[in-house]
Amino acid sequence: MSWVIVALLLACIVAGLTLLGRLPRSLWELTGAALLLGIAGYAWQGSPGLAGAPRAAADTAPRFDEDLAKLRNSFGGQYGQTAQWLTLSDGLARQGKTREAVNVIASGLRAQPDDVALWVAMGNALVLHGDGFISPSAEYSYNQAMHLAPQSSAAPFFYGLALAQSGQYGPARKIWGALKDRVPEQSPLHAELEAYLARLDRILAGQQGMGQ
Repeated sequence: MSWVIVALLLACIVAGLTLLGRLPRSLWELTGAALLLGIAGYAWQGSPGLAGAPRAAADTAPRFDEDLAKLRNSFGGQYGQTAQWLTLSDGLARQGKTREAVNVIASGLRAQPDDVALWVAMGNALVLHGDGFISPSAEYSYNQAMHLAPQSSAAPFFYGLALAQSGQYGPARKIWGALKDRVPEQSPLHAELEAYLARLDRILAGQQGMGQ
């Protein structure tokens, strides 16, 4: 914004207040002082000579992973009241409102504290809100899901995925390795875990090679 535009805006404000707003003459001096004070503050802290560079809010918002949501639903929770909480949370996350998405899952857990699918979703939502960082709250959510359903594959799978995506390859391999050992060999998840573990092994081997 240049000073010419600032002057034009000031003139328009004064004209609007005096002609359209019918500002009493007794307040002209006070109003003028307030406007000048505002301009002085802008001159001190602003940069009127710089070109504008608008930023869209979506540019910095965490990106919602549609495939991850579909994979989560494939483990269960896509029916009944649980599905309603997940659908509402996912809709907010798609808009970049990750905090609100977490709050929705928290509301669902207050109503259904033993719902394993919601605990897994809470872990995923917290990781998304943290832009990939696994907070203690996210770890607690995954562990709570594993505690409630020790034989379920959802929580260890997504916990391992979050660890791998955050660069914690060793812990991810430990969790996925234990999961693979108890998943039936003929299941699609077993084959998928084998592929993931093979990738982790290559990464870990490369890191060990660089450290020698």
